[in-house]
Amino acid sequence: MDEMSLKTSRTSLGRTFSVATKKVVSFSAGERLLVHQQVCSDWWWAERSGCFGYVPAAFLQRGIEDVEDAWQDEEYFSSYGTLKLHLEMLSDRPRTETYRQVIVSNSAALKGKVVMDLGCGTGIISLFCSRLAQPAAVYAVEASSVAEHTEKLVKLNGCDDVFEFMVESVLHVRDHWLKDRGMMWPSSASLSLVPCQAHADYSQKMEFWENIYGLDFSCLQPIAQEEFFSKPKFSHQLDPEDCLSTPCDVITLDMHTLSVSTHWKQTLFMLDGPIDVEEGDCVGGAVTLQRNPFWRRHMSVTIEWSIKRRNETSYSEVKHYNGKFKENL
Repeated sequence: MDEMSLKTSRTSLGRTFSVATKKVVSFSAGERLLVHQQVCSDWWWAERSGCFGYVPAAFLQRGIEDVEDAWQDEEYFSSYGTLKLHLEMLSDRPRTETYRQVIVSNSAALKGKVVMDLGCGTGIISLFCSRLAQPAAVYAVEASSVAEHTEKLVKLNGCDDVFEFMVESVLHVRDHWLKDRGMMWPSSASLSLVPCQAHADYSQKMEFWENIYGLDFSCLQPIAQEEFFSKPKFSHQLDPEDCLSTPCDVITLDMHTLSVSTHWKQTLFMLDGPIDVEEGDCVGGAVTLQRNPFWRRHMSVTIEWSIKRRNETSYSEVKHYNGKFKENL
């Protein structure tokens, strides 16, 4: 094996290793070492509590926190570093126009004040504030790589006094910098649940296999069901005509008093197969959301529901959506 620098790699030890020589480091199971060099396939040069020496590679195992970051910051922020997501958000006119209207309606209150736009993305809201509200200063905060483009956009639109930096969360900013009577937009967040029809999605991924150029591929449907429907469909554009009832607010949160962060987005939870309902049917149930025990930016969701027709239960089911389901509430 070629020599390879691993100066930033930390390893967790699975077995005890003890020798009586200054050139080899002894250690106990569970201890941690800093590996400096992978000298060969059998021996690595490592450091333990300030002592340097060779250690047997077969006795080492990489700690789980070193294999992947439980918060997955790189994955999370990198998704905001591409134009795909920003195109989606900027194309959402109701959302963007609402932000602009709120700024215009409160321009008198913002005039001469300091504004912080946390997770500013392309800086659209920061630019609205700068142009429409005449604040004393605007702080545009963005952790992803799109920040370098935001700086250019700010200058291009004549608002280059905006300063950009990174902080960890909305709540951290609120607790440290928001004045007693300061304002937060959005100031509330709601999680809503509504039954809907998604025949186009189902047909594309399930019925497709029933006739492939005159051939029967239906034996692949169970595989397709597991692959496509075991996890939610993110960023689903829900047409109001697809809704089968009035949305139900599962929870409403006040961002001024909230102790956990939230985010906007629509997500489609596909069932294993279509279920027929009629006007007058009552769909009821419960939804349980739990943070994934390891992937800290993901959630596991359990949805229980039943359908009552003429006061009799005609159908009931429980479905779990596990794994790396992003926290886009």
